[in-house]
Amino acid sequence: MTELAAGFSDNIKNALAVLPEKPGVYLMHDASGKVIYVGKAVVLKNRVRSYFRNLASHTPKVKAMVAKIAEIETIVTSSEVEALILECNLIKKYRPRYNISLKDDKTYPYLKVTMQEDFPRLYVTRRQLRDGARYYGPYADAGAMHATVKLLRSMFPLRTCRKMNPDRPCLNYHIKRCLAPCAGYISKADYHKMIKSICMVLDGRTTELERDLKQQMQEAADNYAFEEAARLRDQLQAVARLNEAQKAVTNNGGDMDIFGLGQDMTGLCVQLFFVRKGKLIGRDNFFLPDGGDTPQEVMTAFVKQYYNEATFIPKEVVLPYLPEEDEKQLIETWLADKAQRRVELLLPQRGVKKDLLKLANENAVKLL
Repeated sequence: MTELAAGFSDNIKNALAVLPEKPGVYLMHDASGKVIYVGKAVVLKNRVRSYFRNLASHTPKVKAMVAKIAEIETIVTSSEVEALILECNLIKKYRPRYNISLKDDKTYPYLKVTMQEDFPRLYVTRRQLRDGARYYGPYADAGAMHATVKLLRSMFPLRTCRKMNPDRPCLNYHIKRCLAPCAGYISKADYHKMIKSICMVLDGRTTELERDLKQQMQEAADNYAFEEAARLRDQLQAVARLNEAQKAVTNNGGDMDIFGLGQDMTGLCVQLFFVRKGKLIGRDNFFLPDGGDTPQEVMTAFVKQYYNEATFIPKEVVLPYLPEEDEKQLIETWLADKAQRRVELLLPQRGVKKDLLKLANENAVKLL
């Protein structure tokens, strides 16, 4: 114990003496009580004690952090996966100084589809609640996100009012920007067809949506509902233009997220490409301060924090640096639990995926 905690306060020595030999999360506090670091461990006793052994071998960042630790708090969990989830949530809550921070103290917006309502709305929000709604994001490029909302509202005339007035339709109905569900001018079933279409666009399933709209348009024409058929025709043309604008990048039609990393004296940039059904449908970028962490540490921390909040997890996550093997398997298990199917972290060595990774890295450097 002496060789472990020599030169440290009685608080630290006492904390190190009673560390549990179980998986869990540890929080490092400074003298003011502020959380300065959150980490997880397979065995808390071994991991936490390692910070106070062989200080000379630590990185400058770890040395600076250890010098400020005044108190150690631990939370035991039942499994490594539970520890990983708790670590992500505590980092989000406390934004500790010595952790790699995904958002750099900014709150990125989401698109929210209020599926819990009889006639759902689409709008931008910065809060993700467990309210039955469907969330898409987070979006780092707010301009592109608002352009997406504008496009979807032009294609699908959804209601935008918070409270529906059943007495008479509002102005949006008269200028053909809403189908007036408040006045009963559209059935719940038909309205939900529009919502399904919007979700398909946001999921990147535009080819599938084209097929559905063609079928609906044909059925409307067969039933002599020519006004409905014309509206579906206009939606179909808009989706076709959107489909053409999305670049096909793989032949297997799979879903992937591709992370690129750039670094210079100003900091770090993570560039994220979204591939859905084999098509590149969009991208986001995130800027981080350079805290002296290795690229592998940056990407491992980033992936955990990003997917702790992301609303969709693809089958493949392409990275420029893979986590350590044990950590990689743990993250894959956690993501598979969230997605309810197998998820793979990979570093491609050849082919289209390697080319896309190279492009993501180049874009990250360019953005810096």
